[in-house]
Amino acid sequence: MQIPKLKPNTDNNFFLMAGPCAIEGEEIVLRIAERIVKITDQLNIPYIFKGSYRKANRSRLDSFTGIGDEKALKILEKVGREFGVPTVTDIHESGEAAMAASYVDVLQIPAFLCRQTDLLIAAAKTGKTVNVKKGQFLSAGSMKYAVDKIVENGNTNVILTDRGNSFGYQDLIVDFRGIPEMRAFNVPVVMDCTHSLQQPNQASGVTGGKPALIETIAKAAVAVGADGLFIETHPDLANAKSDAANMLQLDLLEGLLQKLVRVRQAVI
Repeated sequence: MQIPKLKPNTDNNFFLMAGPCAIEGEEIVLRIAERIVKITDQLNIPYIFKGSYRKANRSRLDSFTGIGDEKALKILEKVGREFGVPTVTDIHESGEAAMAASYVDVLQIPAFLCRQTDLLIAAAKTGKTVNVKKGQFLSAGSMKYAVDKIVENGNTNVILTDRGNSFGYQDLIVDFRGIPEMRAFNVPVVMDCTHSLQQPNQASGVTGGKPALIETIAKAAVAVGADGLFIETHPDLANAKSDAANMLQLDLLEGLLQKLVRVRQAVI
């Protein structure tokens, strides 16, 4: 699997997909990107900047959804150009694939949409790398069919991302057996260390989370052979406009990654 512009992985490290949940504005996005690029360069971790140009899956009508599609996508394009890193964003409908592909390097399929055949095919046909998040309602083995839909449409650049499984109505649990099971499909497998700690369907209509366990999930994922980690992070969680309850405080990222690199070196 080849991700355009991804730096060579000379230390056999995991790669990192990280950034804010949503693109909130140019200044804060560039500040986040600059900080993460500096950290990952120091630790020799291949890095992909993540940011959603629009949040389509919200519980409440008054939840933040974005600053405008073109405006947000142009900010993502600027991150890639200024820092020389690939970028990833979610798409939600087939018609968005070609549009988003003109600005970013990786198209991400949200977990709730991982079985949407037309969406997967549209993403595949852009030629971009496609990161498919495993549905909370699916087994790891079921993701073979998502891979097949993309590969059979001429695109072998596929990533699978685990983000936990539904556990009752308001919690998720991670089955780490799924990482080696999905790696057997000959695609890189990523662990989403922040969304897997969500507590969805809260009475308030705002998703909760357990960010204190991000390190636990990340260490376990690296130990069982995850190729990459997905971490949403923000410098000001109190004022973050989306997913504040389960993102990692940006100031904590460097220390966490230092620990994870040591775990990786111990198990390879």
